[in-house]
Amino acid sequence: QVQLVETGGGMVQAGDSLRLSCTASGRTLRSYAMGWFRQAPGKEREFVAAIAYNGHSTYYADSVKGRFTISRDHAKNMVYLQMVSLKPEDTAIYYCAAGLALRRTEYEYDYWGQGTRITVSS
Repeated sequence: QVQLVETGGGMVQAGDSLRLSCTASGRTLRSYAMGWFRQAPGKEREFVAAIAYNGHSTYYADSVKGRFTISRDHAKNMVYLQMVSLKPEDTAIYYCAAGLALRRTEYEYDYWGQGTRITVSS
């Protein structure tokens, strides 16, 4: 069992930057592909970004491409989502997920965190 914990959410203004972090307690993330998903109020959860287990490949949703960067640090057992130029439409609960393959679909991921909320005001 992999227990994921996200941190770094908060309330920001449009145009601000924020970095989310995800780690696992008692388990290395080294062999997992990692993804970030988000769920806005009244909407279904959607893919944001994903990174391969070795960090060599990344995927991004078109809506965040060029503004968000996913990265990982094996030594720290951490996965990050750096977000710049935040928009009100980025307001959502952001979830970290771990899976065995680099995918954009949430059902491909086996483990999920509880989420961290981001609110972007205009």
